[in-house]
This record gives sequence, structure tokens and C-alpha cells, in this order.
Amino acid sequence: MALTGLEIYKHLPKTNCGECGPPTCLAFAMNLAAGKAKLDSCPYVSDEAREALDAAAAPPIKLVEIGKGDKKKEIGDETELFRHEKTFYHPTGVAFKVSDNDDVSEEIKKINENSTYERVGLEYKVELVAIEAESKDPDKFKQAVETVKNEGNHAMILMSEDPEIMKAGLEVAKDENPLVYPATEDNYEKMLELVKDDNLPLGVKGNGLESTNSLVEKIHEAGHKNLVLDSGARETSQVIADMTQIRRQAVRKKHRPFGYPAIAFTTKEDPMEDIVQATSFVSKYAGVVVLNSAREKEEVLPLLSWRQNLFTDPQKPITVEQKIGAVGDPDENALVYLTVNFSLTYYLVEGEVEESRVPSYILPVDTDGTSVLTAWAAGKFSPEAITQAIKDTGLEDLVSHKKIIIPGHVAVLSGKLQEESGWEVIVGPREAADIPGFVKERFG
Repeated sequence: MALTGLEIYKHLPKTNCGECGPPTCLAFAMNLAAGKAKLDSCPYVSDEAREALDAAAAPPIKLVEIGKGDKKKEIGDETELFRHEKTFYHPTGVAFKVSDNDDVSEEIKKINENSTYERVGLEYKVELVAIEAESKDPDKFKQAVETVKNEGNHAMILMSEDPEIMKAGLEVAKDENPLVYPATEDNYEKMLELVKDDNLPLGVKGNGLESTNSLVEKIHEAGHKNLVLDSGARETSQVIADMTQIRRQAVRKKHRPFGYPAIAFTTKEDPMEDIVQATSFVSKYAGVVVLNSAREKEEVLPLLSWRQNLFTDPQKPITVEQKIGAVGDPDENALVYLTVNFSLTYYLVEGEVEESRVPSYILPVDTDGTSVLTAWAAGKFSPEAITQAIKDTGLEDLVSHKKIIIPGHVAVLSGKLQEESGWEVIVGPREAADIPGFVKERFG
């Protein structure tokens, strides 16, 4: 049972030093009870108090690591039910599933080619590969796992209910810290024997929430607390309902058996239905989603884009750095465009400038990630700020002229900007899509 703020307060040093962030020990205790602070923030807590408060100090959803080094994927360590309450921290891990009956080498080659994407200056990635022992053959499973380990660049999920088959896979993969899945009511004792020495993450598969809760408690008694939860449901609405209850019980009630990230499996053969199902699981509240099979880039990109949006801090828009961007191979005579550093705006402008086929420079002014009109209304896209950005980025050293194209929506800035900066201001189109036509008409 989780401790209340007052119960936690009794164990704190009561110095009210403020070094933990909140001004008093009582305020810090309340944050601990709500899962919004970590005990390590207090520099004066005693070892005895630390031991007593261990459960209260732990995040509602435990951090679980799958894989190692460059392949490591962190899931869990979440504190909220809804993103707007604070933020979500660790994006859902996405896995492609392969069978040991397949040509695994060919499958991994395909996965390597279709698992990394670049969009609006960010890298999106499918981070995991789940190897399923459909053959029921330990040697074949071992060979498949070894192939994924040697030829892939992903963290691994090993899937078999047979402990002997799982043992064979772990012979070549345990040093990679794979997720071992699943521990069930029938096999959990033997599965624990396989994972306990190396503290490998273990997927727990129940038969409904009560069964899952009971199974986790048995595994806790055995001393293993590095888990990922699966209620056993496969129908979409039931999976979502179960994962929502797991999250709610962990975050709101501090129910420790449910204080782990959840794993969900898609079941649709049609690629688009499969992605829609996966998107639903990412939303409510999967720590890992295993896709039914490897998918093409155009199929997976919507899922990864939605994941990125969901796990972006709503108070911190995606931005680009305030530095000169080059399109084509611009020289001292190149056109210069002005925009804001809101990532979506910048890359829309960049795409249309590229479409114009005229080498150019783009200056994104730091407006804290707001759009052109919003930044102008807030005073962040002002003549003074733009002039300073021109100086700070060294734009004057790149071109022999002093002409700059501003967005048409802020044409009102042109006079003051020209006076402030000494640059000739050219009013461009209102919409980025009109840039190619504008360039052809004005400079063609």
C-alpha cells in the first residue's frame, strides 16, 4: 500500500532547506506521494528513511530497459494518466515480429531497411524485433535469435512459452538483455530460473486482470521485479480497457503489482488495420507494441508520427536550432528566406524552397517554437529579434547582398525591419506552397 504524504513526511529530515525543489519537507513529501518527485532529490535523507520510503519514492510505472548499448530501449517510468497533466516521458517501443520458421536473415534485412525514418528533422525508429518460436524447435529458435543478434540493430523480445526453447535462445542472447516473454501461471517458476541471475526483463501474461495481478504477486515473492505486463486479452477494446485499468491502478492507487509497463500485440492481417490497432494501443497505454509482422515504411510512418506527437511535451513544441539552413548549393548571391523555428513551419518552407529549384538560405528565428502569426502577436517575431538573429547567425558573411524575404502574413514588419536591420525587405507569399510560383515570377 502506498504511503500518504504525512506518512512520508515523518521519515524526512524536516530541515526545510529547499534543495530538493519544493520550499518545505512537507511539500516534498506530498510530491513524493503523488509520484511527482524522487527521493534522491533530498540530499539529507537517512539510509533508514530511504529503506522505509523505497516503495513511496518509486515512480508509479517502473522503468524497464530492454537491450543494451545503442540498442537499448527504455519504457515505463511514467507518472501521469493524461499528457496535459505534465508530460509522457518514454515513447512506446515498437517491435516487428518475425518467426523462426521464416528466412530470418532476409526478414532482418527488410526490417533494417524499413525501421528508421526522418521527419521534420527528427529520427523515428522501430526499436525492437520480437522472435517467435513457431517451430517449437530449440535449435531453430536459437539460430533465429543469433541471426537477429548478429545482423540486426534492434533490441530483442524472445517469445516462447516453453522454458527449454527459451533457454536455447538465451544461450546466445542473454548478454543483450532481451525481454523474455511470456511467464504464465504454468511456466513462471522455470522462466524465473532463466532470468533471475541476469535480472532480465520478464513479460508476465495473465488471463485477465485478476489473474495477472495474482501472477505478479507470486513473481514478486520470488524476488523478481523487472516486469512487463500482458493481461492476455487480444480483442482491441479489451486490450485498451485492461491497459487503462493497469495504468489507472498504478498511477492513481499506487497498486504495485500493476506498476509496470504493458505490452500489446496487434492481430490484424491487413496492414492498415494492423497500424490502426497499434495506434490505439500506443494511445492507451502500451509500453511496447508488437506488430503482427514487418511492415513497409509508408505503413509504419503514421504510427511513429502519432507516437512522436503523443510523447512530445505539450508545453515545448518541436523546434529547430536558430542557424542558417542551406537548400541546394547556395553561394553569395543566393536568396535568403526568413521564418520561425517551429519545426513544422521550417520544414514546410524548406520543402517549398527546394521545390523552387533555386539555391537559397533559410534563417529560422528562435520564437520558442511558435508559428509565424503567433510569434508576431506575442512580440517574439519582432524587428529587433530578427535583426539580432541576423547578427548572431553570421548571415551577413554568407551573402554579398542585403536582401531578405519575409512571410507575407507579417508584411506589416517590413518597414520597421528594414529600418532596424539595414536589410532590404522583400515581402514573400503568405503560404509556403506559393514559394515556387513567387520565385519564378519575381526572380525567374
